[in-house]
Amino acid sequence: MRTSAAVRERILPVSVAESGEAVVEVRISARPALIPTVRAVASDLAGRADFDLDAISDLRMAVDEACTTLIGVADQDEVLSCRFVLATDRIEVTVSAKAEPTLTSVNTDSFGWRVLETLADEVSTGRGIDSAPDSLFIQLTKHAGAVQ
Repeated sequence: MRTSAAVRERILPVSVAESGEAVVEVRISARPALIPTVRAVASDLAGRADFDLDAISDLRMAVDEACTTLIGVADQDEVLSCRFVLATDRIEVTVSAKAEPTLTSVNTDSFGWRVLETLADEVSTGRGIDSAPDSLFIQLTKHAGAVQ
């Protein structure tokens, strides 16, 4: 069995009260059955960062949609990476997976993309991240409070 087929998680201790940003990264096999793991991490991190219940729910659903979108274009043997950067007033999430070279970005005309734009305060997509030029990514930001 390849190591990418096993669930691999690396969760670092998080305290947003400390100065600077905290980073948590979760890597899973690109399979829909494993999305609840990433969704649970997103929810837990937002709760620890004192997000209100609506913001926690929005972040959880946005992460779910981003993961679902990328799993749809990734090979099942690939790894889906979800990186959370926690700042004092927001959580920035980058979800990435290796995709076919012919795909240059995620379809931003889909219903799923509209859902992401509604749930997240900022959302973008692209190709090539962390020295992996063949990866597609979705980046989203959710603020703890109302966006100005």
